[in-house]
Amino acid sequence: MLKRKYGLREGWSRILKQHGVTGYTPDKELEGYLSLITFDEVTEPLSVNYDGTSICIADKGYSWLQFFPADQHYSITTMMDGDSSIIQWYIDITKENGYCEEKGPWMDDLFLDLIVLPDGTWIEKDEEELEEAYQKGVIDKTDYLLAINEYQRFKMFLDKKELDLRELTSFHLETLHS
Repeated sequence: MLKRKYGLREGWSRILKQHGVTGYTPDKELEGYLSLITFDEVTEPLSVNYDGTSICIADKGYSWLQFFPADQHYSITTMMDGDSSIIQWYIDITKENGYCEEKGPWMDDLFLDLIVLPDGTWIEKDEEELEEAYQKGVIDKTDYLLAINEYQRFKMFLDKKELDLRELTSFHLETLHS
């Protein structure tokens, strides 16, 4: 069974107190749901390690802006520190994105992830998780191929610089604050 993840991240034990907002962007090229959460109180900061460098991605005052594009197979989470400086973009490859009246926007995660750092470096993640899910029958061949094809397509966008993540982030923040 796929993990369904909600944009407002309710129930995350690390986050003791948060506030958030959801919205929708009807832009024809970038239509979809948005969520923005700010962590007001955390049990402890969350840091990740990339090639020996530790980066804090969740702490008091940090925010996560998530975009769930309509009719697409990815979701983008922009992680920002307490000064609203971008720490990283986390791209989840998804089977489906949607919206629930009670819990807001959601995605069904297809395991593969791409992380893009502000300097343009990108990191591929969780290929093994996808393989394992396929081998164990958690996903079928259709979902497996969907994940691989979308992953390759998104890497091509990044490689050819066809997607400006900073511009997209600014547009989404303006949409939520208008």
